[in-house]
Amino acid sequence: MRREEERISMKAFQLALIGVLLAVGFVLHAVIPGILGGMKPDMLLSMMFLAIFLFPEKKTVAVTALATGVISALTTNFPGGQIANLIDKPITAFIVLGLFLALRRFQGNVVYAAILAAVGTILSGTLFLLSAAIIVGLPLTFTALFLTVVLPTAALNTIVMAILYPIAQSILKRSNVAEKQKVQL
Repeated sequence: MRREEERISMKAFQLALIGVLLAVGFVLHAVIPGILGGMKPDMLLSMMFLAIFLFPEKKTVAVTALATGVISALTTNFPGGQIANLIDKPITAFIVLGLFLALRRFQGNVVYAAILAAVGTILSGTLFLLSAAIIVGLPLTFTALFLTVVLPTAALNTIVMAILYPIAQSILKRSNVAEKQKVQL
């Protein structure tokens, strides 16, 4: 019975931390104005990636990706961005999870997390633009949007991850969640 209570407590902590990350991402996504054609830098992606790196479990990633897609859809200014966000976030989340798990030996490495955030952001931006292009068309060329919004956002998310990942790892270590998580896997 005690073990089950610990598992439930750990899950509650995970969900609470993911909720805080997504709330911060929500605020960032809501207040950042659209740059070109209404497309805005997606700082919410940093929070989604951080949640994936901290809790790389399929169910947790699925819920996080769905919540991220909905939040992005609610706060987008981009024409057709609502549907495009709901398409790109789950696909991006599971590809990033796959890469993260495939390269386990680099887990815990800040540089690896930052590079994976950049790759994930570029993937997400590409999927978003392709989805929007198919659904409603793009207000500007794919290349213009990719170069002026997606690539700078990838650079920004790389920096954000390099700063936040070590802080988040430290919080998990201090809370003993990382050790409890290893025991149950």
